[in-house]
Amino acid sequence: MTKARSVGWVGLGKLGLPMAARLASSGRTVTGYDRDHGRIALASERGVTPAPAAEAAAASDIVFTSLPDDKALRAALLGEKGLLVAMRFGAVLAETSTVSPEASAEVAEACEVRGVAYLRLPISGSSVLAESGMVTCFASGPRAAFDSLVPVLQGFTRAQTYLGDGEEARYAKLAINLMISVSAGMMAECLSLARKGNIAWSDILNAIGDSAAASPLVKYKLGPLAARDFSPAFTCRQLIKDLDLILDAAGRQNVPVPLAAVMRQTYAAMMAEGEAENDFFAVVRHMERLSGLSDPG
Repeated sequence: MTKARSVGWVGLGKLGLPMAARLASSGRTVTGYDRDHGRIALASERGVTPAPAAEAAAASDIVFTSLPDDKALRAALLGEKGLLVAMRFGAVLAETSTVSPEASAEVAEACEVRGVAYLRLPISGSSVLAESGMVTCFASGPRAAFDSLVPVLQGFTRAQTYLGDGEEARYAKLAINLMISVSAGMMAECLSLARKGNIAWSDILNAIGDSAAASPLVKYKLGPLAARDFSPAFTCRQLIKDLDLILDAAGRQNVPVPLAAVMRQTYAAMMAEGEAENDFFAVVRHMERLSGLSDPG
């Protein structure tokens, strides 16, 4: 496969924009589109050339898409007005969203008909990590297409894991997000129990950071928790969408996921409390309320 050089990026949201901007800053030509004109303006300031979605797709050897859900994925890519109609024969579609394996398989079928190499490329990490190029990606699809894209992927990810030629990357992303949601809930219960035991807020955070339980996610969240900063890197609303995908995928595969079900109900309660657009680690504050604890600040 000829090494791809021109890049189109459709979907310049919290993750899409910083990833596209990192590629542009490395000297690659990146043409981008988003339905939100404000996001297009921000992307333009960071070196991404604005263009209509179909034009970006037609002009590019690689088309990245970063979309919010299954509905947006189908609307953007499939049908007579979908981007696949505009893409070149032999181009690569690298789809970075968190979507269901079923919707992804529909895209795979359409790509095969159009002669487009389809890489499922979900991203793991927050908008903060995307800004610094520290997100990771899981990939599945044609191995040759993945190998040809690695130099491009290294421009905005710190690690790239190839998993197979089908929907494996979709399942990997859902599995990892299941761990992330449960980890947040675990942290919330841990902190409330410690505070009830009369441990100071800063002391328990320091203890956790030095403990065997200090995963990269936990360490990453210690700073914001110390500052009681729940501004969103990944919102409660986004996580509840992913939990719905996890529960559906697990149900289809006959895998019991009781912890996912508990976390789905927990985040549903948080949505009702007005936490939808706050960071998903606001579950700490939710557990404090349930425990009768006030803000430790």
